[in-house]
Amino acid sequence: MSAASVNNFRIAEHPIRIIFKESDRNGMHLLPSFEPFRSEETVEKPFFQLTIDDALKPVPKEQRERIRTFDTGNGDTVVDEIIGGGYQYIIKDIKGAECCLLIANKDFSECQCALNGNYNMRKFGLNNALMLIFAFAGSNCDTLLIHASLVRQNDYGYPFTAKSGTGKSTHVSLWLRHIPGCDLMNDDNPIIRIIDGQPYIFGGPWSGKTPCYRNVKAKLGAVTHIDRAEENSIEKLAPVDAFASFLPSCSTMKWDETIFERICNTVTRIIETTPIYTLHCLPNKEAAILCNKAISR
Repeated sequence: MSAASVNNFRIAEHPIRIIFKESDRNGMHLLPSFEPFRSEETVEKPFFQLTIDDALKPVPKEQRERIRTFDTGNGDTVVDEIIGGGYQYIIKDIKGAECCLLIANKDFSECQCALNGNYNMRKFGLNNALMLIFAFAGSNCDTLLIHASLVRQNDYGYPFTAKSGTGKSTHVSLWLRHIPGCDLMNDDNPIIRIIDGQPYIFGGPWSGKTPCYRNVKAKLGAVTHIDRAEENSIEKLAPVDAFASFLPSCSTMKWDETIFERICNTVTRIIETTPIYTLHCLPNKEAAILCNKAISR
């Protein structure tokens, strides 16, 4: 039996604490992608704290109300609102197996979870719980977790959003291959944070199928939505269209009015300082060159 462990990290410059209660099955071996973000610094009040304790039990049914079940693409997540404040989540994998019970307070600053199953189930459940917590705690701090592939050039970060399978990673790979001075910051879940009125974009510990877990930061240069087309063209969006294009890429909870309003306000502030584009394109070199010329700073 291993001793309880306290682990501190800085993600998008937010201090985070993850505590594993004594367990033979739970520990940092479930979170290898977090190691680049480890911090020896300790703070009295972290951005959020998550305690992993398999002895945690669900909130009694009479003390919670079902909100909905939503499909993440990798499995269902069941959401209940706790009477008096907070949420309970049951995170399931693609096979429908329950991997994680997550209980959070109202602002997601204090959270607990219990894991279930084998190594892969526990790793899946814990990573998804941490993504949920980060996204919703971030609403209090002008911070967004977005679904995008992120390339950097000349100290500016350029996230590309699209429906799954449309070609975010393909387009970024074309930048990496054909545009000088580029590097990949993250391939699935970068983080945008407004600091002193300036939007910055960060690598994070979640990156989908491409292992790219980099503790890096850049100024946000532009946000581009990719739309497959028969020929290449790009358009800069007006504010209303930009909001409608960008918001779906952000992790949010529409059923929590406070969190949703704060996320919408952060999106609005980003649109006020950052150009938003739609790239209609083929998956070819010419599309990358056209886009780079239009959006790069």
